[in-house]
Amino acid sequence: MGIANNDDNIHRLYFEDKEIILLGTAHVSRESANLVDSVIEEEKPDCVCVELCQSRYQTIRQKDKWQKMDIIKVIKDKKAFLLLSNLLLASFQKRIAKKFNLKAGEEMIKAIEKGEEIGAKIHLADRDIHITLSRTWRIMGLWDKLKLLFQFTLSLGGVDEISEEEIEKMKQQDVLQLILADIEKSLPVLRNILIDERDQYLAYNIKTAPGKKIVAVVGAGHVSGIKKYWNAEIDLKALEEIPPKSLASRLFKWVIPFGILLLFIVGFFWGGYDTGAHMITWWVMANGILAGLGALIAFAHPLTVLSAVLAAPLTSLNPMIAAGWVSGLVEAVSRKPKVKDFESLPEDILSIKGFWKNKVTRILLVVIFTNLGSTLGTFVAIPLMLKVL
Repeated sequence: MGIANNDDNIHRLYFEDKEIILLGTAHVSRESANLVDSVIEEEKPDCVCVELCQSRYQTIRQKDKWQKMDIIKVIKDKKAFLLLSNLLLASFQKRIAKKFNLKAGEEMIKAIEKGEEIGAKIHLADRDIHITLSRTWRIMGLWDKLKLLFQFTLSLGGVDEISEEEIEKMKQQDVLQLILADIEKSLPVLRNILIDERDQYLAYNIKTAPGKKIVAVVGAGHVSGIKKYWNAEIDLKALEEIPPKSLASRLFKWVIPFGILLLFIVGFFWGGYDTGAHMITWWVMANGILAGLGALIAFAHPLTVLSAVLAAPLTSLNPMIAAGWVSGLVEAVSRKPKVKDFESLPEDILSIKGFWKNKVTRILLVVIFTNLGSTLGTFVAIPLMLKVL
């Protein structure tokens, strides 16, 4: 037990008749991977818990996972931003790992491989990343969503300046929290979703894992929280729910289109045909041009840009459809991703150029930027229409 007694990253916890050895690690650290290997070898646990959800586990274990992705289904299911966020997060970790000649999440890979080697059960303890990002998305306003996208994009840069010593300091912070640090300052409730909720989720799944002796491998930023909630009553179902949109937000998405249509009616009946026609012209131009510009920024196919221009003025009046979904589907058909695009995805997400070059990620960018352009077009068009009145 010598190693467990002399390392500050190892914590012994107990629950009923179970002994849990909690390891705090950095997700891109050679020392952490070595620590995981030695502790599991020495402790010989019945079960190894890892801070992974099913989707992240499959990413690690299934090398052909990306090749099986149905990009059209992703768009139709309204998950383009979630997938793009996930890829950007993976990119941040992969770039740091590549700099130090490591595998991203090497300590998790080592925990799984070592656990299987000694015959231990592997238990996935973390909440699904899509649930975490969806809960985050629901509480954010438009400005915070724009900042989130910008912050994720910024995470593609600045890695070259990070030293291995700084990587060890990063143990004290969750990677997702690190990327979203600036947004968290203006939206403190993010910490509850990104850290506190996951601490509770991890604590519950670790202490209820099968076996009497358990080694749990988690990011060191979660250790204090897991210990804090160790003896607390935790409602796992509540932590897995994606809260419905607030009544205000649901009403708001209908208020804007209704207000625009009302403006058109007022324009025609109050100002006459010319006024109404001018208002429609401003609406079509602002929405169409800015949505098309968004698609253009994503280097979309000419037909995709045209579809964004044509769709935006109509979809902005229909809360059930987004211009980005239309342009994304057109892009997916016009430039259908090939097997090589899916195969090169892990490498392409390591750079901004790669995100724009790969047909899979370009489709996601088309969806996001078209939607952003269309939304901006709505807010630009309204004052222009009012000015005509």
